[in-house]
Amino acid sequence: MKAIILLATLKKNGRSNTETLVEFLEPYLKKQNIEYEVIKLAKHHIVPGTYIHMETKDDWPEIYEKIANAKILLFATPIWWNNHSSELQRCIERLDEVYDKILAGEKSPLDGKIGGVIVTGDSDGVEHITGNIANFFCSIGVTVAPYTSLGVIWDGHAKDSKKTKKQLLDYYKRTYAKDAKAMAESLSKAAK
Repeated sequence: MKAIILLATLKKNGRSNTETLVEFLEPYLKKQNIEYEVIKLAKHHIVPGTYIHMETKDDWPEIYEKIANAKILLFATPIWWNNHSSELQRCIERLDEVYDKILAGEKSPLDGKIGGVIVTGDSDGVEHITGNIANFFCSIGVTVAPYTSLGVIWDGHAKDSKKTKKQLLDYYKRTYAKDAKAMAESLSKAAK
C-alpha cells in the first residue's frame, strides 16, 4: 500500500524538525509494508487557489494525482502561531474542489483513503492542528483512524535551537517510539 506524505516545512533547504520526525517514522511505515513518498512542498511551485487545475500552471495537479493514487495521505507540519504551516494551508485550499464535488452530490474522489497527521513544535498547538486537519479530512472523504497522529512538542524544536539531527532522532526514539509504532500499525490496519 502507498502513502503520500505532504511535508509542509517552511525550509526549502537545511535541517527541519518536521522533516526529521518524518524520517523517524519511515522505518515504522516500512515494517508495516507501507511504501511512501515524501513531497517537500517548499520545493514545489504551488499557486494560491481553490481548484486542482488553475489558469497558471503549477505543480499541484501532479501532486494531486499522486494523492489520488495513494491509499494513505499524511500531512506533516510544524506549528506556527498555534496553526499548521502556510505551505500546508495552500494545499488544503487547493483540495477545496474535492469538497465542491461532495456538495454537488458527487462521491469524493478521495473516499476510502486513510489520513494522518505529523506535527512538530516547541509549545502548545498539536491538538488544535490535529483536530482541524481531522475535520478537514472527514469533510473531503478521508478516514481518520485511531492513533494516526504523531505530535511532538519539545523545547528542542525552538526556532533558535541548535539541536542536531542526531539529537532529534535520539529524542524521538527515546520518547516517541511507541507512538510511531502505533501510528504505522493503525494506518496499515485501516488501509487494509
